[in-house]
Amino acid sequence: MKKVCAYLSIMLLLTVFVSNVAFAAGEGATATTTTEATVSETTATQATVSETTEAPAEATKTSFHQMLKTKYIEGGVGWMTPVLICLILGLGLVIERIIYLNLATTNTNKLLAKVEENVSNGNYEEAKNVCRNTRGPVASIFYQGLDRVENGLEDVEKSLTSYGGVQMARLESNMIWISLFIAIAPSFGFLGTVVGMVQAFDDIESAGDISPTIVAGGMKVALLTTVFGLITALILQICYNYLLSKIESLVTTMEDASISFMDILVKNIKK
Repeated sequence: MKKVCAYLSIMLLLTVFVSNVAFAAGEGATATTTTEATVSETTATQATVSETTEAPAEATKTSFHQMLKTKYIEGGVGWMTPVLICLILGLGLVIERIIYLNLATTNTNKLLAKVEENVSNGNYEEAKNVCRNTRGPVASIFYQGLDRVENGLEDVEKSLTSYGGVQMARLESNMIWISLFIAIAPSFGFLGTVVGMVQAFDDIESAGDISPTIVAGGMKVALLTTVFGLITALILQICYNYLLSKIESLVTTMEDASISFMDILVKNIKK
């Protein structure tokens, strides 16, 4: 009897243990499923928010491009195209000038040190080679001066002055064309505005009534050319002023370097 009771007790314990394990496993599976579902819902929500956030940005980019194209067409292709050409050609010349002026910039102190070293040793040919192998207007001016050392300091000074004028003209090359585009871009815009105003009054005359829709539409189309012309002129004017400041800086450097170069020649020739 005792053995039977012990056997039954053992079976009861095993049954309870198996039931607890099964229940725990079921709870774990349920928790895992719930967690996975929550993560999936969170990911879906984030994706929705991301799509919602990115959609307006894309729409804004598209709308801005579309708006620019629409305004260009509304302003009249015949009048907006010359303004666009002025902007493209003007910016092309600005880029060309920026590259040229940056290449024309020279470390004058280093160049003067090399020239003085060779001139003090009487090696004028080596000094000319240094100038020949150095880019920029300052080196070109020095070369012209060294090439006329045998004719005397007065001839050297005249050479520096005359060739300095040539280099200055090269620095200012194409600047007149940039200033031309600055002037004619708003002129095309104003001309398009005047023509648009005439067309608006023609529409009013044809309709026989001063309708706000006719007047507002014609005025808007007419003024768009002026807006684009003024924007083009402002962009080119800023670039033009930057180039002028760069040229002025180079010219000042050329003048200072020429004075230092003459001092070097005077000091070594008198020796």
